[in-house]
Amino acid sequence: MKDPIVLFQDWLQEAVDAGLKDPTAMTVATVDVDGHPDARMLLLKGCDERGFVFFTNMESPKARALRNDSRGALCFFWTQLDRQVRIRGRAAIVSDEEADAYFATRPRLSQISAWASKQSRTMQGYFELEAEVAKAAIRFGIGQVPRPPFWSGFRLVPERIEFWTGKPYRRHQRILYTRTADGWEKQWLYP
Repeated sequence: MKDPIVLFQDWLQEAVDAGLKDPTAMTVATVDVDGHPDARMLLLKGCDERGFVFFTNMESPKARALRNDSRGALCFFWTQLDRQVRIRGRAAIVSDEEADAYFATRPRLSQISAWASKQSRTMQGYFELEAEVAKAAIRFGIGQVPRPPFWSGFRLVPERIEFWTGKPYRRHQRILYTRTADGWEKQWLYP
């Protein structure tokens, strides 16, 4: 298959069809302003020819890192299928319209929690978060919860996508797609 995005979509659908828990779970890796790498688990919220989309508090360490240095990496691992996909590229903030549209699909309590969380900042204890959630719930009452101005998403535009399939005796299959001016170049890699 020449198009790695279509291949990824097929693999993701196979993970969904297999009933895997959180098949969209991925590791997102960034580099902070001091050059320290960091990685965390997030959920993929969209994938098309433009790239791979996830959402976050824009004041979070990952958002600050990506705004400082747009280079990032994603890694999906579906252990039950013996498959892994590694993606490297550059991240760009999604449009306000796209962020608004996705935020509107979130459960109401997740929307309220987005307003309440001061992501990755210290707090006195868990009750502090619960108090912030209660304040946000009172603020919005039974009305619509708008997207917070500090909440949006990123689209990682892939430059490299590697597909790994586990095989017996460490004879794994690795295929690397690299973006070129003419499309995608495909290469086989030794395991």
